[in-house]
Amino acid sequence: MDASELDYDLPEELIAQAPLPERSGARLMCVQRHGAAIQHRTIEQLPELLRGALLVVNDTKVIPARLYLHKPTGGRIEFLLVERLAAADGGEHWLALGRTRKGVHAGMQLASADQLLRAHVLELRGAGEVVLELRAAQGDVASAIERVGSLPLPPYIRRTPDASDLTRYQTVFAKEAGAVAAPTAGLHLSEPLIERLLAAGNELAYVTLHVGPGTFAPLRAANLRDHTMHAEQFVIPEQTAEAIARAKREGRPVLAVGTTVMRTLESNAAPGGVRAGAGKTAIFIYPPYEFRVVDALLTNFHLPRSTLLALVMAFAGETTARNAYAQAVAERYRFFSYGDAMLIRSEP
Repeated sequence: MDASELDYDLPEELIAQAPLPERSGARLMCVQRHGAAIQHRTIEQLPELLRGALLVVNDTKVIPARLYLHKPTGGRIEFLLVERLAAADGGEHWLALGRTRKGVHAGMQLASADQLLRAHVLELRGAGEVVLELRAAQGDVASAIERVGSLPLPPYIRRTPDASDLTRYQTVFAKEAGAVAAPTAGLHLSEPLIERLLAAGNELAYVTLHVGPGTFAPLRAANLRDHTMHAEQFVIPEQTAEAIARAKREGRPVLAVGTTVMRTLESNAAPGGVRAGAGKTAIFIYPPYEFRVVDALLTNFHLPRSTLLALVMAFAGETTARNAYAQAVAERYRFFSYGDAMLIRSEP
């Protein structure tokens, strides 16, 4: 598949810049897999649309991963924490992306403006990647990051984070810290809506996938086969694996709440369900792909020429996905992280 097949025209004003007043207030486009049927509903109507489904959600928590650290001379360097690598004798080693006009070099000593967090550049890995040793002036490194870091809103949200983002750019079930971006389909699920979904006979299960900056990385290869995905850490609990196996035996649909859940489950597929465990996945799902675990997908609308749009095309069908996105633009749906959603399943 050529990357140009993932292009579409999106008016900039349709890119949602802020959350709606209500978490579950978004519109919902219902799309039939490999079909033409499309319905326009709302997220609040999900309990009317789903019966007996196993909804699998990602319980990762976004950390304040954007750090502004200063050199002894006063110059400031912006870092985006990507992955915690190891503990290091009172400190921690982190993989990060560094950005500065004059560059970053090994051996550089840095600190936050308030001196609560200190950093030593251990290694340069190319493509802006660096390994930092982080140490806290008091307490642990995680607490220091919470105090001095800022929320890393996606690059297409062209404003600084405000107080509302601290809660609305996290899902209500976020608990495992480590992501630099939210699993955005899960942002639509409020606690009252989850209660209504469970009362309607649905079930909830959890996985963890720490979303990395690769979720925003553009496709630079002309052919999708030549694109390399950024690896992300995941955990599938035994309880979730058992719930999926049970749903499969009983003929109930497994619904992935978001592409991160889809990638986690499909990367660990096994006969009759998934394997429990922890690891890393760099799976890239694009047409054609045979889905082995997931039967339905709740997802937001994704960037043109992106790996996430390729996944949606693989699941919905290329023609179906293109038609759905054209309708979303025509009907003025809101796009990307704080935007509206799409439910893709076999039912019309």
